[in-house]
Amino acid sequence: MDLTREQIRVMIYYDYKKQLSQEECLESLHKTFGDSCVSRATVYNWFAEFSRGRDHFEDEPRAGRPRTAVAPENIEAVRELVNIDPHITCQQIEDTLQIGSALTEIILHDYLGLKKVTCRWVPHSLSEAQKQDRVDYCLQMLEEFDGGKSKRVYDIITGDESWFYYYDPKTKRQSQVWVASNDPHPTKVRRQRSVGKHMFAIFFMKSSFNTIIRLENGKTVTAKWYANECLTQVLKQVEKHRCLNGLLIHHDNAPAHRVALTMEYLDTQHVKLMGHPAYSPDLTPCDSWLFPKIK
Repeated sequence: MDLTREQIRVMIYYDYKKQLSQEECLESLHKTFGDSCVSRATVYNWFAEFSRGRDHFEDEPRAGRPRTAVAPENIEAVRELVNIDPHITCQQIEDTLQIGSALTEIILHDYLGLKKVTCRWVPHSLSEAQKQDRVDYCLQMLEEFDGGKSKRVYDIITGDESWFYYYDPKTKRQSQVWVASNDPHPTKVRRQRSVGKHMFAIFFMKSSFNTIIRLENGKTVTAKWYANECLTQVLKQVEKHRCLNGLLIHHDNAPAHRVALTMEYLDTQHVKLMGHPAYSPDLTPCDSWLFPKIK
């Protein structure tokens, strides 16, 4: 369901009365409704309006031509620009057609019924059996750890490796496209990046950060490196704070994570390996939370 401007203003007013800051209000709205629901400028503007004593949420009466007077040629021109480039920004539309920001917003939202959404990354097309494995795994984890309330969650250490590029031109905001309100979200498979990059393995627990290990240039992630160098450093860091008995390690199904050498090393250290369903990066904290924030 798309929120109206008045509904968004009511929620901004609620946060204003709770004495939250503008940034806290913006973060809360984006976390709940997505980055495209409201802009930073809108939140700051309405905080200022409320501080001046404004007590209603409707637009003030405006002089000039009414909405019904929006020129049909402008509507068609905006429609054509969006069809040519779904990633086009409001500023680019305004500059191209030499129209104001308010008129651009009215045409996009009220006349064309468009909204800006972010492409959803689809890593792999899952079979029905793989989808069921994901469901079963999640239900098992919820039961085993009491929905996250069990103290055993503090025994879990999780980690993964990833390339970190010197420069990534395709940000989340840049990948947003205009779609009609009843259209499905578009997807994307990969992003173009610069040539310069480094591979890092990052591990952490619920209670604290563990370690970052950099893979030397020119080398690849192998079972020997993962078991003898990476995991060795990780477990040594854990032992500074607790014993290894009862420790649970969680990582995805990358080849180096599942070969005999890695499994044997974990057995010798009395560390239990947690399961993980195939092709499920959204169920690993690194892929679904940490890496996107860092990158």
